[in-house]
Amino acid sequence: MTAIPRKYITDARNQKQAVIVDIETFNRMESIIEDHGLGKLMEEVEDDEGLSVHEAKKHYKSLKKD
Repeated sequence: MTAIPRKYITDARNQKQAVIVDIETFNRMESIIEDHGLGKLMEEVEDDEGLSVHEAKKHYKSLKKD
């Protein structure tokens, strides 16, 4: 595992309060978390029965449009 370069924000007593990571690292972390979540969701619905094209179109049309 690669070390994550980070900086800390501390309070007056030198207690760590927050972490700063560069935007590239943040974007990579966010992508990893999203991919993990998507993978878990895909596992959860793996055994679900799919919709036919007709059923999918009907469901799509029923969704609330904003």
